[in-house]
Amino acid sequence: MARKKKQMVNTRARNIIANENPKSPIAEQFRTIRTNLQFTTVDSELETMLVTSASPSEGKSITTANTATVFAQQGKKTLLIDADLRKPTVHYTFRVSNTSGLSNYLVGKQQVTDLARETDVENLDVITCGPIPPNPSELLGSNKMKQFIEEAKQTYDMIVFDTPPVLAVTDSQVLSNFVDGVLLVVRSKQTEKEAAVKAKETLEQAKANILGVVLNDQDLKSSNYYYYYGQ
Repeated sequence: MARKKKQMVNTRARNIIANENPKSPIAEQFRTIRTNLQFTTVDSELETMLVTSASPSEGKSITTANTATVFAQQGKKTLLIDADLRKPTVHYTFRVSNTSGLSNYLVGKQQVTDLARETDVENLDVITCGPIPPNPSELLGSNKMKQFIEEAKQTYDMIVFDTPPVLAVTDSQVLSNFVDGVLLVVRSKQTEKEAAVKAKETLEQAKANILGVVLNDQDLKSSNYYYYYGQ
């Protein structure tokens, strides 16, 4: 079945600066993130990744949206999935309906292409969260989740998951075993050092492949985003 067309809804919109102002310094920082991510997997192509943060309100979801956007701008057919089955935001960001999404796939018989919706960004589709389930961690760790990823890889070059904060719930840890790598977002002057270290250690305990860290909202003259890689 063909993917669904974008359905416009009135909701709390967010700015995807990599699409709206691609020549801005911030957009360039996201392209730097993309380049560095690709260099972290030199022996194999990066096809699936998730983005998480240590705690809430650290800029995880908007970082995820912009990172997916710059992969799409590179010509990769990209799918962004809202795997935050507790407090989803992708439908707000891309102004689409959330009547059906990932949770429907995990408990039903839909196909990836039934749920994927086009966005204003060329080469970028999204799958929203769908109805919030009572058991997010169990669904994300299920064989159906593995099936979802394998099915999505048949259509898309790059698959990016937006997931809950790693210190809040176990969802990101569970899903990290199914993807090629994890990008961790922390926020300048907000994320405590202990929380950032704990988030990193928690992902390592789950045997996640940590690709790097995004320091968000750093007070720099040229940008509000700065990327560094290292463990």
